[in-house]
Amino acid sequence: MDLRPWCCPVSQKVLPFISPTLKVTRVRPTAEAVMIEATGRERNARCPECSAPSRRLHSWYFRHLHDLPWQGRSVIIRVHGKRYYCLNRQCPRRTFAESLPDVAPRSSQRTARLRDLQRHFGLALGGEAGARLASRMSTPVSPDTLLRLASGRRITDVTPTPRVLGIDDWAWKRGRFYGTVLVDLETNKVIDLLPDREAATVAKWLTRHPGVEIVARDRAGAYSDGIRQGAPSAIQVADRWHLLRNLGDAVQALGARHNAAARRAASQVRSYLAAKQPLTTQKAVYAFPPAPTRAQRAGLASHSRREELHAEMVRLKNIGISTVQISGQLGIDRKTILRWQRLGYAPRWLQPKGDSILDPFKLYLGRRWSEGCRNATQLWRELNDLGFRGRPSLVREWATNIRRGKAQAPEIADLPLPPAWPVPSGYGLAHLLMADRRALSPEDSLFKRHLLAAEPALGAAIKWAKRMNRLLRRRGHDDLSQLLTDAAETPLARFAISLRRDYDAIHAAVTSPWTTSPVEGHVCRIKMLKRSMYGRAGFELLRARVLNLE
Repeated sequence: MDLRPWCCPVSQKVLPFISPTLKVTRVRPTAEAVMIEATGRERNARCPECSAPSRRLHSWYFRHLHDLPWQGRSVIIRVHGKRYYCLNRQCPRRTFAESLPDVAPRSSQRTARLRDLQRHFGLALGGEAGARLASRMSTPVSPDTLLRLASGRRITDVTPTPRVLGIDDWAWKRGRFYGTVLVDLETNKVIDLLPDREAATVAKWLTRHPGVEIVARDRAGAYSDGIRQGAPSAIQVADRWHLLRNLGDAVQALGARHNAAARRAASQVRSYLAAKQPLTTQKAVYAFPPAPTRAQRAGLASHSRREELHAEMVRLKNIGISTVQISGQLGIDRKTILRWQRLGYAPRWLQPKGDSILDPFKLYLGRRWSEGCRNATQLWRELNDLGFRGRPSLVREWATNIRRGKAQAPEIADLPLPPAWPVPSGYGLAHLLMADRRALSPEDSLFKRHLLAAEPALGAAIKWAKRMNRLLRRRGHDDLSQLLTDAAETPLARFAISLRRDYDAIHAAVTSPWTTSPVEGHVCRIKMLKRSMYGRAGFELLRARVLNLE
């Protein structure tokens, strides 16, 4: 057919992009869209019910399909379709419409290629953002349709079974609901998402995917049991980062049990510093207690309300009411009730203010203030020369309180300036104990020497922890079995016993290159996708977005 009588420059450029199964009869361009009228080239069709061919025409109908845009204009294909009689008398279908599988699925209002494009908008950006981008690209679509396209295609288990599998949990709702992510560690691709982190769910997935040889995991017992049930021949590898974290927590808990010895060692360090530095006299500073702020008054009222709730909770518990029923009656979370029962009282939310690193220098600040120095920046510079390592804002806040009358600096007596060396606690103490002596300051080294001399058992535990740390970081040559045996004579014996129960996985961790670090990266991406949907997406949509973007 000669197209030149009705063709325009637009049609000449559009025709090569139309499916060859369609015969274009007319192109009508407008300022907003391009309408392409076409009909199918086939003269017969097969019944979708019985697959019998037919050439007997029943009627014609029009079908409108949205297609990919052209030059910033929407494209609509107006298909003049044919309806046929089914010639098979045994078939329950009497008539059927011709199908255009190369153009669009049956009953669809958009072509397959536009559907695929919009589906990827939904997978990459979600509903609202994807709809805004689609409208900008002249393929307008509603957010709900994008989400339906994104989660509509069923994800089948056709992915090849990975040889090396990484497994970790991700928080659907932190502290309450968790899922599981499975990653092929050889290709660094997400294989699947599971709705929970139960051993039975992991075992079921591994049973459906036989052939997994190595599984890297954290130290969660559910994963260990699930792997043992679903892939008993697979080698389990404990993640080294989690092992190092467990070791650090054990050392931190051990240090917390020696707080009294730490305070005595810190006192010896301060005595050493006081003897070494020249004696300077300062004026004492007395601070008036500030009036309670509005937030503090609200906190006191809230605490009174919590005390009433605690009394009512105790009364209900004494008459035999269960924790779940108490939670419903009082409107208190079950974990809060259990914590109050364990403590025996309703704790204050507003914790008392602890010691400030500025406290040892307030005597010096009071003297300089009485001498007429009111510049907070200058005072901060002078404190820096005396060893103060705090921010200038701390000095400015102190000066502001003096100006507002919340504190004053009367000249009471000349007192020596005590050296500033706070007692390390928690993570700081654990870090100091595990640090190499070459990285410590003279004061830190002195503190550590006094502390370990006073607590020989602590010193033995730290030596063992350093050996384990070097082994997990692959910088040591200790035998794991002998190392765990040596821990029996240290305060970390219970930690070593827990490692012994997972010996095979830990031994694989220090001898094989596999780790769950790539899985942690995918967990961060899952969190990003979950938060971008504002917590309104279901598991299937999240799973579709994670898997189909790989």
